[in-house]
Amino acid sequence: MELFAKEKSEAIRDMPLALRMSPKRLSQFVGQEHILGKGKLLRRAIEADRIVSLIFYGPSGCGKSALARIIAERTKAHFEELNAVTSGVADLRKIIERAWQKRKFSGQKTILLIDELHHFNRSQQDGLLPDVEKGIVTLIGITTENPYFYINSRLLSRSQIFEFKPLNDEELKVILKRAIGDKENGLGKKRINIAPEALKHLIKTSNGDARRALNALEVGVMTTKPSRNGEINFTLSVAEESIQKKAVVYDKKGNEHYDTISAFIKSMRGSDPDATLYWLAKMIYAGEDPRFIARRIVICASEDVGNADPQALVVANAALEACEFLGMPEAKIPLAQAAIYIACALKSNAAYKGIDKALADIEEKKILKPPKYLTKAGQKDYKYPHNYAKGWVEQDYLPVKRKYYFPTEEGYEAKIKKRMEELKSRIAKDSKFSHRQKPDRPIEKVTGKGKGAKDRTF
Repeated sequence: MELFAKEKSEAIRDMPLALRMSPKRLSQFVGQEHILGKGKLLRRAIEADRIVSLIFYGPSGCGKSALARIIAERTKAHFEELNAVTSGVADLRKIIERAWQKRKFSGQKTILLIDELHHFNRSQQDGLLPDVEKGIVTLIGITTENPYFYINSRLLSRSQIFEFKPLNDEELKVILKRAIGDKENGLGKKRINIAPEALKHLIKTSNGDARRALNALEVGVMTTKPSRNGEINFTLSVAEESIQKKAVVYDKKGNEHYDTISAFIKSMRGSDPDATLYWLAKMIYAGEDPRFIARRIVICASEDVGNADPQALVVANAALEACEFLGMPEAKIPLAQAAIYIACALKSNAAYKGIDKALADIEEKKILKPPKYLTKAGQKDYKYPHNYAKGWVEQDYLPVKRKYYFPTEEGYEAKIKKRMEELKSRIAKDSKFSHRQKPDRPIEKVTGKGKGAKDRTF
């Protein structure tokens, strides 16, 4: 027995730190409070051992597999495990057969954990359906992909789906400090002096992935020679080496954050794609939220490009949607594409200046009321532009004359300017010859009566 205990201890010691520090009980689990907080459905189900088929999805290193194994430890059901990357239909059938036998002779249920579930094709997923539906196996599927795209809809409908979020900085800090202090499974038997900036670097560059953070910590500790007093000094340079990423001075709540995003925006506005890419790369490397970057590109598309190139806003908004769908690191590609498009596009801030001027009037001057013929009560006097030649008729839309939008000569906005000047010349022409002829006559008479006429006036 002592020999077996020694072998088991050695086997545990040889495991990676991330595996050794995997939580064994629900009380040790860190993160995912939105689904595992006190009183939450999933926590209640685990504590009561009343698990139904589950699908966990989210990024790597956020606790999906760890939670599945905690469930395995707590449950009275028989537990089986598969990896969809290395297993096939034959392996699945053997487990299903064993589950049938357990159910038939002892009434015991079987929980089947399938890691990387999205690697099973549609027919393999379909093969699970009858036994999941009959309760022969309770499925726990784990995937890093969005299940609504990769998992059979019928299997989804028979499962409860829980999204796991990347761990935040405080949660990663708890996990790393626990690993440093744990003498049984962690690195607690060593005298580790970790610098605050080194710990911060590991946390920041792990991007919410506890496995990555723990692996880097272990590599750094195991490859750093102790000092004369036996201490392992885990410095910032050790952290950079262990995680293969150098520290970038970039505090998300400090000057570097605001200075860098300011330089990025000004580079796009100044039509310098190379500077734009540099500041974008700095933000991506430092771990900036890609959605924050995408939102600034959208703003720049409207504020600085505007109607000189209306397509800029379409490209920028598409990049924002792509960031939501892809996540990092792939999101860097549409971000770069959109940023370069904005940087190289023709520029106009006429729309931005126009709305600011209009808002200033709203704030500082008397609030105007719409002319009566633009309101519902005065619809009979309203001139419906589409009933006139070229879809336009002279008509005042403000009770007083005011000018806010001054289109430039840049790109598409030059066409807008030309159109507005043509309309202005038509007004002048109609005014000059008003004693000889009336302005454009309606193409069809609008009586203001009947459903059709009402539809044409609004």
